[in-house]
Amino acid sequence: MMLRLRVSFPDRPGALGQAARVLGTLGADIHQVTVLEREAGRVVDDFTVSWPGTVDADTVRDRLSGVPGMRVEGVWPTKETPGTAPDYDLMKHVAADPRRAFATLVDAVPDLVSAEWAVILSAGSGELVHRSWQAPPAPDETGGIAGVKAADLATLRPAVLGPGRYRLMSVPVPGTDLHLVMARSDGPPFHRAELERAVRILEIVSIMGRDA
Repeated sequence: MMLRLRVSFPDRPGALGQAARVLGTLGADIHQVTVLEREAGRVVDDFTVSWPGTVDADTVRDRLSGVPGMRVEGVWPTKETPGTAPDYDLMKHVAADPRRAFATLVDAVPDLVSAEWAVILSAGSGELVHRSWQAPPAPDETGGIAGVKAADLATLRPAVLGPGRYRLMSVPVPGTDLHLVMARSDGPPFHRAELERAVRILEIVSIMGRDA
């Protein structure tokens, strides 16, 4: 079972090692550690870990939270495969068929930001232009998607949205009235580092698909 753990702890020598030792005692295999934030004397890291079988997320949270100064912000399943280059794979597929740039992006981007699904919608009409297969149907009873109105999803600038059933982030597609919206129901709200990554990916895909 592959999980993503978001952990905040004091920015001091040995703190990362303490987290690693706790995970080791629980039988976790740490595949990757990503630093999301380091400021105000604290660090926020994402751990990508696996267990040979199922694991109780509450147990993981309780054991890590027992370390003084350590906070667990989220534990959720992930499809990310450490050591691969999904960003490059996405660019390769977009370059091979730039006419399908945004459809390809919507299929691939959930795995790049540990989301469950993604859609591209029109800010003007609220129309769903592209959707990943996991995305809920739209428009729903709100006239939007996942209980959020299209007008609220189509923010003028990149944004993390909530609260609600889903943790959402929305990124305007440069030069269009379209918006890329990504969502997950487990785990913490999207971090600004994840938002910035989505912005950069979207900018590159938009450039590659512009002429087509």
